[in-house]
Order: sequence, then structure tokens, then C-alpha cells
Amino acid sequence: MVKTAKSQFVCQNCGAVASRWAGKCAACGEWNSLIEEAGAAVPPGFGMARASQGRAVALETLAQTLVKSAHKVARIPTGLAELDRVTGGGIVPGSALLIGGEPGIGKSTLLLQLGAAFARAGRRAIYFSGEEAAAQVRLRAERLGLADAPLALACETNLANILATLAAGKRPDLVVVDSVQTLWTDALEAAPGTVSQVRAATHSLIRYAKAQGAALVLVGHVTKDGQIAGPKAIEHMVDTVLYFEGDRGYAYRILRAAKNRFGATEEIGVFEMASEGLREVANPSELFLGDRLAATPGAAVLAGVEGTRPILVEIQALVVPSGLGTPRRAVVGWDANRLAMLLAVIDARCSISFAQHDVYLNVAGGLKISEPAADLAAAAALLSSISDVALPAERVYFGEISLSGAVRPAGHMLARLKEAVKLGFKDVVLPAAGDLDAGGLKLGLTRVAHVRDLTKALGL
Repeated sequence: MVKTAKSQFVCQNCGAVASRWAGKCAACGEWNSLIEEAGAAVPPGFGMARASQGRAVALETLAQTLVKSAHKVARIPTGLAELDRVTGGGIVPGSALLIGGEPGIGKSTLLLQLGAAFARAGRRAIYFSGEEAAAQVRLRAERLGLADAPLALACETNLANILATLAAGKRPDLVVVDSVQTLWTDALEAAPGTVSQVRAATHSLIRYAKAQGAALVLVGHVTKDGQIAGPKAIEHMVDTVLYFEGDRGYAYRILRAAKNRFGATEEIGVFEMASEGLREVANPSELFLGDRLAATPGAAVLAGVEGTRPILVEIQALVVPSGLGTPRRAVVGWDANRLAMLLAVIDARCSISFAQHDVYLNVAGGLKISEPAADLAAAAALLSSISDVALPAERVYFGEISLSGAVRPAGHMLARLKEAVKLGFKDVVLPAAGDLDAGGLKLGLTRVAHVRDLTKALGL
């Protein structure tokens, strides 16, 4: 007897399944996220009885696999150097890439430029749009100067029609689906965008890409927390997960890899949004330091590194007397817990208290900094603001501060110094530990071993 499909309630935030509706998901704690979906019918004989129908697969050693794959799979250059940097040198044929970002951040613009670059290079690229009409996509292509690109375009959300279209013609080199939350299949009785529909559509498209060797790029919506909407299993299924970040108040956009099976995840790509589309920014340091006021107390330049790319960015601090019982601590672009730890270290090791002051810390340009080497620059900005003494305009800082107050060395020290020289800086405050060969660089090096040495170097 065939078992009929049973209704179930699926959380649209985390993908957890419940047998009955509840106002709050027991797995992730999200409210009003459980939606009723019809479960798939269980096929007859499902279970151990069907094990006899399987077949033994051929096994081989790692050495045999290495011989068979001696010919390397060549990556496909995207035509966008910043995108190539983030993906590790280009897109791997047969791979699946998921890109997420806030609405209006530029995901569709980037992928339209990517598809046009593939098509102009003589490769077959297909762009499936599920959110815009063909006339809207063409209008954007004309604005970007891509109207003459031989990019195949279709507006379709039915998964079966998309797979049939891909199977009918010549194998494509690139398939773009914008977005995966708009796809639906007749096999499931659920609305587009639900967990079951998104999971089924993603699985079918990835299976096609792996079998045919076509590069697949999926666009994913994000939740209010900035995570890609849908079950986490989607990020596990794809090979690369990219996040397109940026503040609408600024023209630049950051492309960051959260997962990459074919390269590093520390790299970032920097783009600038213009009327003709996304422009690549070869030197992001000039972008983040363009409107800097040098003679202002509380401003220090960090010689940071994102992946293998050195970036100079200004860290701004404002320390003012507080009229509240509990002083405010506001942070933009940095970790709030890191700021609290840094204030405690300065208080304990340098006897400089911030207990009666409001502290505001901002990374200029809206960039998000996560590396520990930003501690020294943040400490310099805080000390400069509380003493109302401007720091030298031609000086950069980097180094990690431990709880004991010791300044620990940072990686890529030479690359940071070379970037500082390129932008005209003359002096560097850096950790005392760590080997450094900077003989050819015309820089004044101030080595500090403890946070107390920083106060002496600043003349405080």
C-alpha cells in the first residue's frame, strides 16, 4: 500500500521540520516562520527491502585518481579581475556558485556583466531571470553598454522548463539563475521561496551542472540578519558562497567569499557602483582614504590586510564625557566585544580610564574590519581622542594587543609597509616582535612591545 504525503510545518529560516504549527521555531527561535508544506509521497518499498536493487561501484586508490586527473581542469576567466581574485583565479567548469546580498546592492548588475563577458569571449552563457521581465533586463543592459553582447536571456521560474531549455541546445558554459527563491516545481505542493522548493531547485540545477560541466551561478536573497535565506543545506550543496556587501551611502561594493572549495576565503573584491555599472577598484586604499582630514584628533590609519591584499583604512574614534550612568559604546565596522576588551586593557595597563566617557569607534568608508591587527590603530585613535592630540598625518599603525598589554606581531608585515610607501606615508608604528626586512623602504619604523610604549610613541 502506497503511503500518502503527509503535511508538515517547515521553518523558513533554518529548515527545521515540525509535525504541528507553533508560533516560534524550536530550533532557531524565529517567530512566525513555520509554514505548512505537503511532504513528498513515500515510494513503495522504500527502506531496506530496496537495497538489493543497488549495484557495487568500482573503487580506486588516490594514486589512480591522481593519474586520471593529471590534466588540470582549466579555470574560466570571468573578464572581471576582482571576481577572479575572490574565486581563486576564475570559475571552475561544473562548479556551483551562490551569491547573496541585500536588495539593490548590485547582484544582478554584476552577473549581467559576467554573462556578457562570457558571451563576448565566444562562450555560451544563459541568463534566467525570475524577478524581472526581458524588457527590464535589456534596459539595464543598454545602460551598461552590454546590449550588443550575444547573451541568451529567458524569463522563467518553472524548474522543469529551465532544465528542458538547457538540455535542448548546445551545452552552456555559464548558467545564471536570478534568483533561486523564485523557482518552483510541480512535484512539490509549496509556494515558491519555501524551504522545500528552494532545496529541490538547487539540487536539480547543481546535478545538471556537475553532469554537463557547466558553471552555475545562483542568486540568493538574504534575511534581516544578512544570511542567505533558505535552509543552510543550500550553502553546503554549492561549491562557492559569495556575499556582496556595501553601504548604500557609499559608491563601493565589497565581494567577499564565505566558502570556496577551489580557493581561499580571505580574499575580497572591491567594486565601485557607477551609472555605467560596476567598475573594478584596483587600489582600494585610495578609495578609503580619499576624504581624510589629517589634523583631526582621534583618527589613525590602519595598514590592514584582507586575504593577500593590503588595504589602508582610517579608524576614527570619538571620546567625550558622558552624562549617563552607563557610558555608551558605539561601534561601526568593528567588533564591539573587541572594543570593550581594548578599553579594559588600556585602563589596566596604562592607567587611562574611559569609565566616565562615551566612546564611539568607526571604520571610515563603511568597511568591516575583522583582523586582530587593527588593535594598535584603534588604541592610537582612542588615546588621541581622549587626550585631544592629533596624530601625525603620515603615520600608519598595525599590531594585535593581548590582554597583558603586549603587542603581538601580525602577518604580511612587508606587504603592509609597501602599501604605506605607495600611498606616501613616512612612518609606521608596528610590533617589536617579528622578523622584518624593510631596508629598501624609506620608512621610519617605531617598534612597540607593549601598549605603554604606544603612549610614549604618541607623546601622551
